[in-house]
Amino acid sequence: MWAVTILGLAVLIAVDFFIGRKPHDVSIKEAGIWTVVWIVLAVLFGLGLLLAGESQASGEFFAGFITEKSLSVDNLFVFVLIMAKFAVPSHLQQRVLLIGVLIALVLRAIFIAAGAAIIASFSWVFYIFGAFLIYTAWKLIQEARKDEEEDEFEENRLLKSIEKKFGVADRYHGTKLFIRANGKRILTPLMVVMLAIGTTDVLFALDSIPAIFGLTQDPYIVFTANAFALMGLRQLYFLIGGLLKKLVHLSYGLSVILGFIGVKLVLHALHESGVHVPEISIPFSLAVICGVLIITTITSLIASRKQEQREAAEAAEASAAGEPEKDKDSIEA
Repeated sequence: MWAVTILGLAVLIAVDFFIGRKPHDVSIKEAGIWTVVWIVLAVLFGLGLLLAGESQASGEFFAGFITEKSLSVDNLFVFVLIMAKFAVPSHLQQRVLLIGVLIALVLRAIFIAAGAAIIASFSWVFYIFGAFLIYTAWKLIQEARKDEEEDEFEENRLLKSIEKKFGVADRYHGTKLFIRANGKRILTPLMVVMLAIGTTDVLFALDSIPAIFGLTQDPYIVFTANAFALMGLRQLYFLIGGLLKKLVHLSYGLSVILGFIGVKLVLHALHESGVHVPEISIPFSLAVICGVLIITTITSLIASRKQEQREAAEAAEASAAGEPEKDKDSIEA
């Protein structure tokens, strides 16, 4: 099953790469079609598990996929910052995201394997995962309340060390990842951006991987849910890139989801330790996750609309207040 799944994903990625092999600006239509394709494939995979008699695995997959998909939307904010930081040409952004997401998927697979091995050997690790998710949820709320201006992306130490060791060209060279300058092979900015997206995703995996292990302990379900969520992330970037700023309550929604899964992990750990406590079922978890995301989206759009109306009213007032002053200046002239 593992071999067939990895082969199937490799074929889908190859088809995706072949279709988008020529650098171009991604239209809303193209992004929308591919977003729907990846979501439909994920739904078919989950239904396939259900038809195969794995109803619990199917429920765990859908809960994990929706959780990972919602958490991955938060990645898009950072992707926007990275693209702006390195001034990536619009026609190359598709290639950057494709390779960057593949790097992220490989790194997440390593995290998943390590997490599964730890859980299999030490059941008490659920306490750590649960406490970490609750702490992350609290931290998200604190950051959301700061209401700071948009941050600037800062390169991590690994990326800086790679740039220092190999050197970086001063401009983009099409889709080339390496060039020769003064007899030395150096990186192009395109390669640096790909590495930036792939390695930055590891930071997001620190909370998303424990979160999905709170919904299922099956490494196969954890991997497939992450794979489908990540592979559709590139198209989602182009589809809702302009709508990201309107999701003003997203951090609050994600904090609720992470906190909920953290409590679920702690209860599961207590149950494994022999303590009689209620355990949260997968259907209930799925309902809570979907409900929080729907409410968060609705309240975000309402808040964004009110903010836009407020700004428009203030602009109109400022414009009206400035008109008499202009007339006076004109008369004096």
